[in-house]
Amino acid sequence: MTTQNHSSTLVESGYVPVNGLEMYYEIHGSGRPLVLLHGNLSTIGTSFGKVLPKLSSTRRMMAVEQQGHGHTADIDRPFSLEQWAQDTTALLRHLGIKQADFFGYSSGGAVALEVALRSPALVRKLIWAGGTSYSRDGLYPELLAAGDVMKPADPDGSPFQQAYASIAPHPEHWHRLVAKITDLDRATLGWPRKAIASIKAPTLLIIGDSDIVRPEHVVEMFRLLGGGVAGDLVGLPRSQLAILPGTTHVTLADRDQWLASMITAFLNAPLPETK
Repeated sequence: MTTQNHSSTLVESGYVPVNGLEMYYEIHGSGRPLVLLHGNLSTIGTSFGKVLPKLSSTRRMMAVEQQGHGHTADIDRPFSLEQWAQDTTALLRHLGIKQADFFGYSSGGAVALEVALRSPALVRKLIWAGGTSYSRDGLYPELLAAGDVMKPADPDGSPFQQAYASIAPHPEHWHRLVAKITDLDRATLGWPRKAIASIKAPTLLIIGDSDIVRPEHVVEMFRLLGGGVAGDLVGLPRSQLAILPGTTHVTLADRDQWLASMITAFLNAPLPETK
């Protein structure tokens, strides 16, 4: 474990042995814990670099890097959302965290959702920003078609590849990472509607209006989570929905002012009364 001073925010970083991995984590700020889960091919920095300083002024930000991503070296094991959720839960247990809020970007939101389904007592509130969908048909068909023909060299030179090259223990494994992510995307089918409706943690869904998911699919997911009601008549539901204008999947991570204000208000709101 090491401690550093990044932008006047105390940062603890280190590695935890979990399920055969040496899993990397960082802790920024202090307060109620908020777990950050990055997207596919991403790192803590590429998913949260802009919004993290704003949120860490009032929260204890606990960011991790999944198998084969960022500082966390890959092992001989396929990628799966279920496994990443188990790894994340094991790391938090090692760090003594019994309950936290979760903020996942892109596939990180899917991991957070999996944690909420497997370990509901661990998740106080849940935020899924970007690519929010509970089944493959929520994604645009042209995106799925592009994924079917994607080659490991296609993302070469992207900001994701550049970030990986700068911090990964084995930068030469980049093409292997892309190939394993492609396999993961093809194998991930999603969750039944009944499973989504079973989630009790208040949930904030955020997408861009030009994201990789169809807005009507995200609205349906919002309804499954208790949204889509006349709030002036029956009160606000436990879950919330935000659609950011002029925003794509990738540029959503740049909307730090909007994200910080929405996320802070959502996390600070009182928990709904248990019925």
